[in-house]
Amino acid sequence: MDFRFFAQGLAVGFSIAAPVGPIGILCIRRSLADGFAAGLACGLGAATADAAYGCVAAFGLASAANLLRGLQPHMRLVGGLFLCYLGLRAFLARPAENPAPGDKASLAGAYGSTFFLTLTNPATILSFAAIFSGLGLARAGGYASAALLVAGVFCGSASWWLLLSGGIGALNEKFNLRALQWINYLSGAVLIGCGWLALRR
Repeated sequence: MDFRFFAQGLAVGFSIAAPVGPIGILCIRRSLADGFAAGLACGLGAATADAAYGCVAAFGLASAANLLRGLQPHMRLVGGLFLCYLGLRAFLARPAENPAPGDKASLAGAYGSTFFLTLTNPATILSFAAIFSGLGLARAGGYASAALLVAGVFCGSASWWLLLSGGIGALNEKFNLRALQWINYLSGAVLIGCGWLALRR
């Protein structure tokens, strides 16, 4: 068993998660509004979806990949509408003076919403397929190596979300209520804009 596949998956997962897009905005906002645990749960939902798409690419599940590509217009519609909904909620949300630690239901909601939202972007699988193919990683060492690759993708993606939510969560006390309200306005507007762009494609 070659653990180089895990290290390569780690690098791929981190690099795909790191660019700040709609999911990053959601994670930042949740970390500021609801604390570190909520931000991390949000990020782990995205990391799980990344691992799921990485699994499809790494194990060469061509039929599943083709099905996802065929569903892309419908998934983009659902994802765009969901982004607009989340953006509107963020825009209208009132910041809490002392955010309470997230309960199991709210953490599950944060996890599930970003997991679902990431899955509605099947272009992610094309990114994994292209990277794995370009690096000669896909199925290069059999199923055991492919499993290590997917585990690395999850850990790499999760490590980025841990860093982001931890760093942003540490800044929470430095923002007053007025600043948090403007962050809600800004993040809500960005999410609505991303959803609108997804719907127009």
